[in-house]
Amino acid sequence: MLDALRHHWPEYLMEAAGLGLFMISACIFATILEYPGSPVRQAIPDPLFRRVLMGMAMGFTAIGIIFSPWGKQSGAHINPSITLTFFRLGKVAPWDAFFYVVAQFVGAMAGVLLMVVIVRALVAHPSVNYVATVPGMSGAAIAFIAEFVISFILMFVVLVVSNTDKLAPYTGLFAGALVATYITIEAPLSGMSMNPARSFGSAVPPHMWQFLWIYFTAPLLGMLSAAEVYLRLRGARSVICAKLHHHNNKRCIFHCGYKMQQS
Repeated sequence: MLDALRHHWPEYLMEAAGLGLFMISACIFATILEYPGSPVRQAIPDPLFRRVLMGMAMGFTAIGIIFSPWGKQSGAHINPSITLTFFRLGKVAPWDAFFYVVAQFVGAMAGVLLMVVIVRALVAHPSVNYVATVPGMSGAAIAFIAEFVISFILMFVVLVVSNTDKLAPYTGLFAGALVATYITIEAPLSGMSMNPARSFGSAVPPHMWQFLWIYFTAPLLGMLSAAEVYLRLRGARSVICAKLHHHNNKRCIFHCGYKMQQS
């Protein structure tokens, strides 16, 4: 444990900062697009169009984090479900997985709480609601299924693209495009999380714990299931690394197949 902390603490901080920035971005754009007093909200009455804009904003946010210097070094998981899936695939060491998950939860909480301190009256408004993820009108069961499905698709796409030579450098673009698409289309069903830490960070200020079990279980089960399907189709040796962007000059702390290829 101490050895992991001593040598890999920069990556842990990068993961915390990455998800923190993602949550800050979510709070800002949700306030701009949904707060009743926002001129943008008043100018765009169509909720679908607002979701399209929110999806684009968060998709580009995810892409920016993945392709940032910090994202290139940490791998830009910014999601415990992704980290634990790569741990299952043998790409992340146990203590790195543990500290990544801790950092992601801390980063998500810090991002939301910072926005609460700065603009509490805006993010606390029911139309913004701390960008909390809650089931839609279809109920908790549909929300669970939806979270499972979108998480499965995201992880399966990440595995296929990141382990295909010609496509690997563009993994972040595929992930960002899926985030944008999901917010536009799927958000009315579950709020579109795929991320236990992201949902927990938004649940802390309003103490909204009732449906948190959905966002702790469905994304992880969906991504682990995607990994199992991928393994059966292409085999464990085809999983090269846990980074979403590896073609850079940053160090890699994972059980990285690129190192073996270069040796």
